[in-house]
This record gives sequence, structure tokens and C-alpha cells, in this order.
Amino acid sequence: MSALLTLRELTVRTGERALLGPLDLELHAGQCLGIVGESGSGKSLTTLALLGLLPPGLQARGALEVDGTAVAIGTRAHAALRGRGLAWVPQDPLAALHPLRTVGAQLYETLRVARGLARQAARNEAQALLARVELPGPAAALDRYPHQFSGGQRQRIAIALALALQPRVLIADEPTSALDARIARGILELLDALRREHGLALVLVSHDLPLVGVYAQRLLVLQRGHVVERGATADVFERPQHAYTRELLAADRLAPVPPAATAPSLLLRASGLRVRYRGAARDALQDVSIELHRGEGLALVGESGSGKSTLGRAVLQLLRGMHGQVHWFDGERAVELTGLRARELRRLRARIGVVFQDPFASLDPRLPVAEIVTEPLRIHGIGDARVRRERASALLHSVGLGDDALDRYPHQFSGGQRQRIAIARALATDPDLLVCDEAVSALDAHHRAAILALLARLKVERGLALLFVTHDLGAAAAVAERIAVLEDGRIVETGAMQDVLRAPRHPHTQALLAARPATRVEAVPAGVEG
Repeated sequence: MSALLTLRELTVRTGERALLGPLDLELHAGQCLGIVGESGSGKSLTTLALLGLLPPGLQARGALEVDGTAVAIGTRAHAALRGRGLAWVPQDPLAALHPLRTVGAQLYETLRVARGLARQAARNEAQALLARVELPGPAAALDRYPHQFSGGQRQRIAIALALALQPRVLIADEPTSALDARIARGILELLDALRREHGLALVLVSHDLPLVGVYAQRLLVLQRGHVVERGATADVFERPQHAYTRELLAADRLAPVPPAATAPSLLLRASGLRVRYRGAARDALQDVSIELHRGEGLALVGESGSGKSTLGRAVLQLLRGMHGQVHWFDGERAVELTGLRARELRRLRARIGVVFQDPFASLDPRLPVAEIVTEPLRIHGIGDARVRRERASALLHSVGLGDDALDRYPHQFSGGQRQRIAIARALATDPDLLVCDEAVSALDAHHRAAILALLARLKVERGLALLFVTHDLGAAAAVAERIAVLEDGRIVETGAMQDVLRAPRHPHTQALLAARPATRVEAVPAGVEG
């Protein structure tokens, strides 16, 4: 069968420097091609070149054919393919959707301008598109705004927009990177159903090799702008030929943390926590209690909206209108955080470090790394400029970076390196507690494994208590000895990590485990998916 689309000898350059290629690919109707690789491997450059959307300063060359007809890259004919021929599902639907226009208005515009539909016909088609992507209440959804939907629902809306012009090729660029396992599986099941039912050629771009492996019939593995392996998915997984492919597969198989040998001392106890956000119909947290010990990792696991991040913020005393108690223990002495004055709470916060999900957003782009890392020292009045710089150097070395990073800026580092800088900053005041809120969810397998290994090492070396908020059970098992599973603002299951993963008792925990692809089975003890 002839290919729907072929691309030969694709190269992307900036001036004389080659960034990508030469690269060849073929797309057949009804087939899913997975493009995988770590950050910087060239995945997004490939899709942008295919769509004719490369940023200024980059030049693409190659031979593109659609249905056997040659199309010159970068021409009007190439641009005309966008929408009808080639459609794109972006990584971040909240950034891609217009925040001030209803979902319906955005669909109507595409349908009326590009397909020439009348007003009522456009509304009917828009509702049908939302129904096709299984968005709940499609008629009512047309009059709502993007911020009124969950992350998974926004991704479904982005898919509906991509389908509006009835494309033949659908390019999904990291469509599940910020979603929890069950919602991610739902999005990929939807894309797979559209591929089968409508004969779409689907390009699935991701750094999550095992997840792509479930849905793609063929794979391209990219490293530093070059294809290092290609072939049928089953063959690549069973007999990877290139060392880099083997490394990607191995990086996803995380070793679980062994149980603690001795009973550590209590550091923090939260009891009866209840939080309701203004205007919400129900509590975000409902009578939640946890304990955290020194040198121990506790993973808060759940889907988006389960309350795990709210629980982390409640422990940090960052929410108004919170009910319940949070006690901090210094030996036999207990301090109730909810009763502290602002000045006292500020002093105690020097003993708590926080690592956020997106280091590029949490690191000030205008400051060099030395100032970023030592910012907590400056805030708490610790040391002079010389002492703080020496401290920054020591912290960067502890997270695997050198002194050459001190005077550079965040944009000059990879995602994994930026997260190391964020961890160094969180450790600046020698905290007793480190709170990580989805700290590895946006990282590729290599960087994810390295950051998790770093956190596990620092926990042991420094005796840190680690509160690890995540939707990734494999990551949770790699750093935490205990787990608390949340659903709808309640803890539905808690216990030793190994016990919960081997024999989950609650249906929600069982569903979370079942949502992960079988290729991750080695991430946790035998017989358990992580």
C-alpha cells in the first residue's frame, strides 16, 4: 500500500549548524507512528518542520510528498496542508485555546471560515465534534470557557478543533505529558479510536516510550537530531538494536525504595484537614490526616483534582480558610503551625524546601543561577555575599552541577538541569522537609530517572523527610517508603509502598495501577504495574 505522506532527507539548520536530520519517515492511512526521544532529541523540530511552523531563523529542506504529489517545503502549498491535510494537537491545550472566547466560538470560527458552514450548521457540527471526542455535556460545553474544564477535557477540546477540518494526518505532540495516568490513557484511547474509525494517519510524539509503545505500530527513536532506530514497535521493544534505545527502556524501570530499617522520629502530623475553595460545590479536602517522619518519603498519589496538591499547600500553610491542625515536632516539643504568627511561620519555613513541577516557570529568568540558588539565604538573612556564593557552589555540586553553572541563566540549561537547580535552591537552608509537587512529571525518562535517584540519595544523606506529590506511581515507588492515595479530597488507601502496590485494596488504587502500560511492570516489584 502506498504511503499517504512521505518525507525524505529532512534537515533543519540554523545558519551552518545542523539541528535535525537527515530524517526519513512514511505515514500510512490508519497507522500510528510513534516518535520518541529525550528532550532536545529533535521530536518537536520534526513535527514543526512537517507542519511548516518552524520559528524564524531555522530552515527546513527535504522532499515532501502527499498522496504521491510533491509539495515544496516552506511554500504556500505546504502551508495550505495545515488544517485539512495535517492537523496538530499541541502539548498544552490551555495555552493553545483562547482564554477569552468560549469553546463554541473557537469551533464556529474554524467551521464557518474554513468549511463555509452556515451558523446553525456550524453549531450542530461543533456539538457533534465535542460528542465525538467524548466531552461530557457537549451542548452546554459550547458556551463555556477553557478555564472551566479539566486538563483532560481541554485536551479533548483541542482534538475536536484539530478534527474540525477533517484532516488526514493528525500530529499529537506530547498530548499526555501533564496528565495523570488514567486521563492520559483515556486521551490515547480516544486518539487510537479515531485512527481506526476514520483511517487517520496518527503521529504520536512523546518522551514516554512505554506509553507510546502501547498505541504505535511503528517507532522512530531520535537522539540529538538523528534517527538511531526505527521499525515495528514490537520488534523495537523486544530486540532494541541501538544502545540509546536500550537506555531509554532501562531508564523507565525504576528500582523501588527499600522499607526503612528503623522507626524514624515523627516530624509532622496533619489531622482533620478540610479545605473548600471559594465558589466550589464541595470540599477539596475532606477530613484528611497524615504523618511524616524524618528521613522518610511519603507519596501523595491521585488523579488531577483529587486534592493531593491542595494537601501539600495545606501542610505548607499556603491556603486561607483551612480547617484542621498541622503540628511540627522538634523531639518531644510540638508546634501547631496553624496558630503561629506570620514572623514565626516565616522562620519555620526556612526548614522547609519546595520543588515545583515546572522549573522554567519557578526559576527567575532574569537572575543568574548563583542568585537563584541563594535566594532563600538572602530572604532569611543568612550569610554575606561571599558566604552565599560558596554555599551556591556546594549546593550545585551536591545535585551534580559544577561551578560553571553559577553565572549562567535558566534558559541555558535543559529541563533536567533546571530541575536540579530548583532542588539546589530548595536545599539552601538545610531544610528538614522537602515538598515536591509533580517534580518529574514533565521530564523524559532519562532526566526523570536521574532526578528521582538524586532525591532518593539526598533523602538518605541529609535525613530529609520527603513529601512527594505525584500522579506517577512508578516515580512514587522510587523515592517513597509510604503512600497515601487520594480520591475526591479523601485518602482512600494508605500504607507501606510495597504493600499497597502488591495488593491494592481500594478500587481507585487498582484503577490507577491498571492505567499504566504493561511495559512498566519492572518499575516495581514483580506482578505490579507502576
